[in-house]
Amino acid sequence: MANREGWSMHQLDVKSAFLNGFLEEDVYVLQPQGFKKEKHEHKVYKLKKALYGLKQAPRAWNKRIDEFLCQVEFLKCVSEFGVYIKTVIHNKLEEKLIICLYMDDLLVTGSSEELINEFKSQMLSEFEMSDLERLSYFLGIEFVQTKSGIVMHQTKYASDLLKRFNMLQSNPAGTPSAVGLHLEQNAAEEPVDPAVYRKMVGSLRYLCHTRPDLNHSVGLISRFMQEPKQSHMTAAKRILRYLRGTTEFGILFSRNTNHEDMKLIGFSDSDWCGDKGDRKSTAGYIFFIEGAPISWSSKKEPVVALSSSEAEYIAAAEAACQAAWLEKLMNELKIKLKSKTTLMVDNKSAIDLAKNPICHGKSKHIKTRFHFLRDQVNQGKLNVDFCKLEFQLADIFTKALKYERFKCLRESIGVVCMKMFLA
Repeated sequence: MANREGWSMHQLDVKSAFLNGFLEEDVYVLQPQGFKKEKHEHKVYKLKKALYGLKQAPRAWNKRIDEFLCQVEFLKCVSEFGVYIKTVIHNKLEEKLIICLYMDDLLVTGSSEELINEFKSQMLSEFEMSDLERLSYFLGIEFVQTKSGIVMHQTKYASDLLKRFNMLQSNPAGTPSAVGLHLEQNAAEEPVDPAVYRKMVGSLRYLCHTRPDLNHSVGLISRFMQEPKQSHMTAAKRILRYLRGTTEFGILFSRNTNHEDMKLIGFSDSDWCGDKGDRKSTAGYIFFIEGAPISWSSKKEPVVALSSSEAEYIAAAEAACQAAWLEKLMNELKIKLKSKTTLMVDNKSAIDLAKNPICHGKSKHIKTRFHFLRDQVNQGKLNVDFCKLEFQLADIFTKALKYERFKCLRESIGVVCMKMFLA
């Protein structure tokens, strides 16, 4: 939204945030070593405020900052508890101020620099904090403003990740996964160190916030966290080798000056029986607003689908749930869409099933929760359209692809190289 409107973004950091929380219950602690009171060593201290390490501390801090933001007339979004919005009439104009809260870090943006500075002053008077000014680095994610829009990337994080796992000198791979890759849960192979494997997978998952091209591959290796084998580690290192050649890649939020074309468009796809072990399918979706990617997912479906149409229908139902949430969030942020959300699906039978209860004998076993898709279509809240396979952008979230196809889809979903904008 800030990119679309050309708003500036600022960041704030609350120092020792957990120490600002107030306790609602009585908490007692033992006297620390070196500070015990003589002749009263058996006694304990009663805490007046929260401390780091106390399990109540995060909740106490969140309640404190929430009460303060509500006190200065912010409204918490019901659909996303970490987002607050304030609307005021300033100089006869309606001005917006939006806060994104994550623990002790705040991202601030709005239509008025005067309101932003006023909010900063209010925060500084209430808490001890650092004003980091214009947004450039937030929670390990780097932001670069260009003529084309905002690029969000994790170049430093990716480089540190390669160094951490001794992959800086590895040979780059063209894609994160080999075509036809098949990983088994109980493969008769040598086991690898599960701690190292889990650290590797966890680190890669955080990278997916700005690298949707990694989502499917990272999701695949995440299925073997309990007892990883050598083939699983090889697949994980293949992702790192791909990362070795694409460390400077990030996601572009392109700036669209035509505000009349405010539409939410999604793509959903499924790889029927992609898992050869339990025969479950892999579903994926991605949503765009004004051509900028805002939400994506790749995960295994919870049930075994009996046909490709059923697998696509289930994937579309998951996407419909996300679309409903996105619409609710944008409504709270007072973003008006010009038309109802469109979901692009490449299976005509799944589309027909979403619009009418056809082929009852073949679909009567489908769980009720997935018929949320049909309900959204019947209520006129969601439009499901057909798209050819070559234009199905969600294909990159369901299976390993050949280099040419992968590269084309990677560019189409907004993953770009930073060198294009820094040259």
